Amino acid sequence: QVSLVESGGAQVQAGGSLKLSCVASGGTFSSLSMGWFRQAPGKEREFISAISYSRGATFYRDSVKGRFTISRDDAKDTVYLQMERLQIEDTAIYYCAASPSQFIGNSALYKYWGQGTQVTVSS
Repeated sequence: QVSLVESGGAQVQAGGSLKLSCVASGGTFSSLSMGWFRQAPGKEREFISAISYSRGATFYRDSVKGRFTISRDDAKDTVYLQMERLQIEDTAIYYCAASPSQFIGNSALYKYWGQGTQVTVSS
């Protein structure tokens, strides 16, 4: 069973930056694709970014392209989400998830989930 723990959420002003981290345990991290999702109050969960294992292919939702960067450090069993030029609309709980598939585009393949970390962007 893979366990995921996110950290790095905070309250920041619009235009600011944050870096989220997610540490995995209980599995072979180098064989897991990793994704970031978010859910704002009253809204459905959004699939915002992912990175495959081995090839390191990446996916970004249009609304975060050019502002967010996903990366992974297999030596540390950690995936990161660097968020720049944050907007009020980025306010949400951010969740890390893991998938055993290299096909990162299907959110349904993510089987393991963290508890989430709150990101609040204020004006």
